[in-house]
Amino acid sequence: MSLSTNANTRLTSLDVMRGLIMIFLAAESARVYASFDDLQPTGFAAKVLEQFFHHPWNGLRAWDCIQPAFMTMAGSAMYISYYYKTEKGITWSQNFKHIALRCLKLFIFGTALHCVYAGRLVWELWNVLTQLSVTTLIAYLIIRRSYAFQLMISLLLLLATDLAYRFILMPGYEELFTEGHNFGAWMDMILMGKINAHGWVTINFVPTAAHTIWGVLAGKLLISNASAAKKISTLLIAGVIGLIAGYTLDYAGITPIIKRIATASFVLASGGYVMIVLAILYWLIDVRKYQKYAWIATVIGMNAIFIYLFFETVGHRWVNDTVAIFVTGFTNLVSIPMEIGDVISAFTVLLLEWGLCYWLYKRKIFFKL
Repeated sequence: MSLSTNANTRLTSLDVMRGLIMIFLAAESARVYASFDDLQPTGFAAKVLEQFFHHPWNGLRAWDCIQPAFMTMAGSAMYISYYYKTEKGITWSQNFKHIALRCLKLFIFGTALHCVYAGRLVWELWNVLTQLSVTTLIAYLIIRRSYAFQLMISLLLLLATDLAYRFILMPGYEELFTEGHNFGAWMDMILMGKINAHGWVTINFVPTAAHTIWGVLAGKLLISNASAAKKISTLLIAGVIGLIAGYTLDYAGITPIIKRIATASFVLASGGYVMIVLAILYWLIDVRKYQKYAWIATVIGMNAIFIYLFFETVGHRWVNDTVAIFVTGFTNLVSIPMEIGDVISAFTVLLLEWGLCYWLYKRKIFFKL
């Protein structure tokens, strides 16, 4: 899909942002961050590395913004695709069939991935693709409405979730924002008969639908006739408002920032960061035209779902270990410490996965749902 403002102008910043997200995710799957962590860095290096892992509960790290960015980009891409389809005479109803089928595929792939992780058939709904299948549908249902209406719906979703955590208190699950004893965990027991060992909850798709809706609004803004300055200032203002609102709720003790249950404060704060990053990339790449190295991210971003499924299945279960056999075998022969060999192996896997996307890109092969 071409992310463009007209027939001849491409919004490269959106492709780059999507590509950067996938590179970061591929690096995690290739064990880049874990291999660095095995080196047991200290001081400033340890603080930086910490940002590449989810916060254990109440707090916000850079890595916690990856999924919000993923969902925001999905919303932007959906709106731009929808807009140009309507220009060709395709109606909302006609396109809805495509969206519904895509959401079904996302749901199937998301649940199937948990079976791959477990090595057996399981019924688990925590994967980002499963979540995205619902947030996409919610965002599309209101895609024709005004900015104000869509923004209002997104905030109501946050409010509804926050109220549910406060007032739906069931035996054993009445501790508001306590891991494993909250409304989200109770819903997981209803939906799956189990709770996640790390605190993730299925009901996250309700508040994080706001990220996809905000992505729709960002996409609508970026292909509008507004000036570049207006677009950038709007994104920056939205980002600052999100940050102030999210952190104020947390610091005031009203609603803690918790990524694992996607509290309202988390959605607002993470959404704020995403909007600011999007504004910066748009300014650098599409306005200032710093595009010399944009292709490095673009080649992987244009096959985002494919590479995600690849490194979560074939990569995680076969490529990582196979590459390690040869890389660490060689580094051992030349007396390179095992921990350093693991880092080299992880980067080798990442490079191979990027190379696969580059090979597909050069041959104009793009997998879409």
